[in-house]
Amino acid sequence: MSDGEPPVPDTRVLAVASHVVSGYVGNKIAVFSMQSLGCDVAALNTVQFSNHTGYRQFTGTRVSASEITDLYRGLKQSYLDDFDMMLSGYVPGAPALEAVGEIAKELEEKAQARGKPGSFFWVLDPVMGDNGCLYVAQDVVPVYKGLVRYADLILPNQFEAELLSEVKIVDMPSLTRAISVLHERYAIPHIIITSVSLPDVTTFPSTVTTSSAPDSVPGSSAPTPPPPQEGGGQSQPPRTKTLSVVGSTMTSTRQPRAFQISFPTIDCYFSGTGDMFSALMLVRMREAVYNTPGDLTERESWLSDDSVDALDLPLAKAAEKVLGSMHEVLTKTAEGMKGRVERGRGFVEEELQRQRQRQQLQQTNGFTTNGNGNGEVDGDGHVDKRARLDSEETNGDGIPKAEKTEEERIKEEEQQQKEEAEAARKRLHLMKSKAAELRLVRHLDSLRHPKVEFRARRIECS
Repeated sequence: MSDGEPPVPDTRVLAVASHVVSGYVGNKIAVFSMQSLGCDVAALNTVQFSNHTGYRQFTGTRVSASEITDLYRGLKQSYLDDFDMMLSGYVPGAPALEAVGEIAKELEEKAQARGKPGSFFWVLDPVMGDNGCLYVAQDVVPVYKGLVRYADLILPNQFEAELLSEVKIVDMPSLTRAISVLHERYAIPHIIITSVSLPDVTTFPSTVTTSSAPDSVPGSSAPTPPPPQEGGGQSQPPRTKTLSVVGSTMTSTRQPRAFQISFPTIDCYFSGTGDMFSALMLVRMREAVYNTPGDLTERESWLSDDSVDALDLPLAKAAEKVLGSMHEVLTKTAEGMKGRVERGRGFVEEELQRQRQRQQLQQTNGFTTNGNGNGEVDGDGHVDKRARLDSEETNGDGIPKAEKTEEERIKEEEQQQKEEAEAARKRLHLMKSKAAELRLVRHLDSLRHPKVEFRARRIECS
């Protein structure tokens, strides 16, 4: 296809995930990513929030299982359920998740009934938690265990892969064991485990670029290798902190064909990365399958022949391209993030300084002029101190007030300073959260035509 054409043929997708009014997480970023690459996307939103929960404050509602079912029934009655693919992400609660699963199973049954098992493909992101912590109810886990066997591609992170496989991942052998269990127990055709971090494995990010000198990687945080040291032969490139994705497509006997792609980490917090990765994997997997010679699109779950090597799998080709786009967008977001955070920090510090100056002025003058009852200002700007004296000397019933002791005044000032500091920290956190939103809309070229490329390497499974 030419650069002006979408990378996939006509593709209609049902995207089931969260939605935010402001920001780029859940369906907000997934729908945009898929549409930007040529897909026709119908969004079924599982929550409607003002912003994502990382801000620590939000408003909105979650949908119920019956609402999900009713929305899909509305699509069916108007013959709008002609989906080629489905992407499911965050779903609030076990009943709602079961309703989403019923939709996927119905779409799969329709494809089977038409005699075209490859005409529907479900990409499932089993959103349950991360870093050893669940952020869904405990009863969601068994529902996912019951649903993953119907999915064509699942995208768990390391913690979620542990929950599904019941294998604690501590090193590469345990990781490959978890993949084998997922293939054997659930017959899951394709698996990508994201954000893999193994403390006993150090890898070198493997990147190439199509438009720069061979000793640098634009948009990459991987440092340029130093020149050979005199008398020391060829030097080794510096080790870079990396993460990996590990993927596998099963054989006809449910054996894994596994690969690993390592990439340099970027020392920033981002929101929406998992949702963007899932959306791009859906598109790039379809692209890779359609670019594979033969009739792969007509096969159930788009499974390659057993003779196909792990590095030649459509899943590996798709993941390589997705990580190129991800790394470019994240790098460009990080480049602008520092400036936005520093501007926010300066704004907060200026606001605190103005508050301190107002307090000092009040303490110096013994009154305030902000209209809060401690002093009144006439039309010429003169302050009537009597209003302040009246309010200070009586308690509202005409009974004189007791004067505050020095200790009480100090405690009151300390409490006020604590409240101001907490308000400043909150304001800064909100600004950082906004700065962490992916700058995808400003970097569509990275989405469509990434220049940075990552290469997979084969890994053996025991």
